[in-house]
Amino acid sequence: MSSTARPDSAPPEVERQIELSGQPVAYRLRRSRRRTIGLAIDQRGFRVSAPLRARQGDIENLIRQHSQWVLDKLAAWREQPPPAPLTVVDGSIINILGQPLPITVTPVSRARWRWQDDAHFYRLHLYPSPATDARALLEKALRERARRVFAERLACYAPLLGLPPPPLRLSSARARWGSCNARGGVALNWRLMFLPLPLVDYVVCHELAHLREMNHSPRFWAVVEQLCPDWRTRRQALRAVKINP
Repeated sequence: MSSTARPDSAPPEVERQIELSGQPVAYRLRRSRRRTIGLAIDQRGFRVSAPLRARQGDIENLIRQHSQWVLDKLAAWREQPPPAPLTVVDGSIINILGQPLPITVTPVSRARWRWQDDAHFYRLHLYPSPATDARALLEKALRERARRVFAERLACYAPLLGLPPPPLRLSSARARWGSCNARGGVALNWRLMFLPLPLVDYVVCHELAHLREMNHSPRFWAVVEQLCPDWRTRRQALRAVKINP
């Protein structure tokens, strides 16, 4: 019912609690210059977005009107198993941007990595050391590749809004895929590399749209649709993803 990523300039979220069908339910409330009250349940749990001047009683009445939806969604969310910690060994194959990435692991005295560009796929060679294990090295390699890929995607979509590619910062947030700030900078979670490219593009388009509309108004979603006509399908798919540890 609402979006997954928010600009850094938005007011902070407030933790609240409401009783639904005799059950205490915690949620996070964020107020902004939106016109309607929105409910969302994703990898961050239950969140409510409301206009700045919305009365708390009106917010809680709306939650109670949708209490069964909230309880059902929360139950399904809690039943989802957490993503298993990533194991990196010689011969591992992980999905990066929706494509298989073969990995070789060769212990050495000085840690490094090397990308091998192939006619059909990438291969990543990791050379861990006693001080840097293979998983830590994988993260460094993916961060390097993420910076290049994300910059390319921003450069692809920003001109469609008449904007120059914004400054990019890599994020390690555990609860959001992307964000932007009033200064025009965009932060993208390096773990987006584990998702298919269409979902990466949705997050890129979402954050670029905030450079036009720093809110989640109908005007904002119109900008998102301009860049990503099937954004609803992609947003739904993204909500089903838990951020990998």
